[in-house]
Amino acid sequence: MENVILIIHLILALLLIGVVLMQRSEGGGLGIGGGGGTMSARGAATAMTKLTWIFAAAFIVTSITLTILATRGGEGGSVVDTATTEGTTEAPATDAPATGGGLAGTDLTLPGTSTGNAPATPPRADEPAAPATNP
Repeated sequence: MENVILIIHLILALLLIGVVLMQRSEGGGLGIGGGGGTMSARGAATAMTKLTWIFAAAFIVTSITLTILATRGGEGGSVVDTATTEGTTEAPATDAPATGGGLAGTDLTLPGTSTGNAPATPPRADEPAAPATNP
């Protein structure tokens, strides 16, 4: 039912645009497209005006109907509320300490150099790491 009303709404929008563009300008806005001072074809102008009012009223009715149908089928919550509640999940804790980019166990020192005062065992995950000092 919502799709049918939506199609009718789109057709009404196109018809309303067409009827408004087909109306003769009476030269009121910016002095463009004036009628030359004669008031000819006044009967056609009133018919187009009536048709414009009918299409406009039908367009408003379908707009309100689509709004009612959209809110009736919704969850009643805001999109902003659902976005903020989804982003509050916490990451699971890991037991293993972080490694240096997947290079655990590799020796990155140059041949012939010493590492200075490197610890013999890596610190545990619950202990703070000692600050590194460069010689």
